[in-house]
Amino acid sequence: MTKDILKTTSKYLSFILRHQPQSIGLTLDENGWAEIDALIAKAAIELTPALIEEVVSSNDKKRFALSEDGVRVRANQGHSVKVDLQLAPQVPPAVLFHGTASQTLEAIRSQGLLKGSRQHVHLSKDPDTARRVGQRHGKPVVLRVSSGEMHAAGEAFYLSENGVWLCEHVSPSYLASDLD
Repeated sequence: MTKDILKTTSKYLSFILRHQPQSIGLTLDENGWAEIDALIAKAAIELTPALIEEVVSSNDKKRFALSEDGVRVRANQGHSVKVDLQLAPQVPPAVLFHGTASQTLEAIRSQGLLKGSRQHVHLSKDPDTARRVGQRHGKPVVLRVSSGEMHAAGEAFYLSENGVWLCEHVSPSYLASDLD
């Protein structure tokens, strides 16, 4: 399988499984799972069970999961469609990180980190991962999140299957940047 095919398929699966299943007439269950056979039948690109399995297993960010029986697939986080990933609240590390682009810093300093159209704000356990995320959008800025303090104040945190920390909102008072 070429890297181009895997990348194209991964982007397509992200779009369908996280944001627009209805664009191909696909229905996700309440936990975000799609039947692989239905996905293949409705997809606008050529998919096979083997290709989907390869994308799931080779994706460096572990964006997807296969069901234990291997007949369903879902995105691990990042949904803008309503799904219940059945994640239990977790105690986060004292500090987590968020990567963004420098042009968003002013808005973040006034509003904090907002989930926008997604179900959660995404946080990383290390600054290098956050920097890579921020680079996708421009000159990267890494924000330090006082997640331990947030948790002590009652904010719920969740850990997705692929190691991304999730929460509803991060107030500006819990943020510091590498520019501070």
